[in-house]
Amino acid sequence: MAEKIRFEGLTLTVDDVARAIAFYAGKLGLTLEMDAKPAFAMIRVPGAGGGTIGLLAMAEARKEGVEAASAAQKRAIHVELSTDDLDGLYAELQAKGVVFHAPPHDEPWERSMTAFDPDGYAVEFAQGRRGHNPTER
Repeated sequence: MAEKIRFEGLTLTVDDVARAIAFYAGKLGLTLEMDAKPAFAMIRVPGAGGGTIGLLAMAEARKEGVEAASAAQKRAIHVELSTDDLDGLYAELQAKGVVFHAPPHDEPWERSMTAFDPDGYAVEFAQGRRGHNPTER
């Protein structure tokens, strides 16, 4: 059954779709695939294993009964991305004004860094493919 399922992406509820686009497409350089502001946008993560990040305005989500998440709840949600050059990406994104909670550092399971998007979601970047590139000790 699992072979019949593909992961396409995830959707985040955001306060301001334009502001979220400015972060994901502008600062991170991901592709804006669909722009239906102020209600919705879709960001494409490149590569064979890429998917999409939907940006749904909270005003739209409320129509379906969604309640706003607390800052702590948003912080617990991680958008997980990877790169082959973590330190180079760190320098590039810092130059674009991305503020990092944690600079590149080693964990027992990977080398990673974390920023927060304008809505407070954690955006984590890992060196290499997640789960396929354990940190050498």
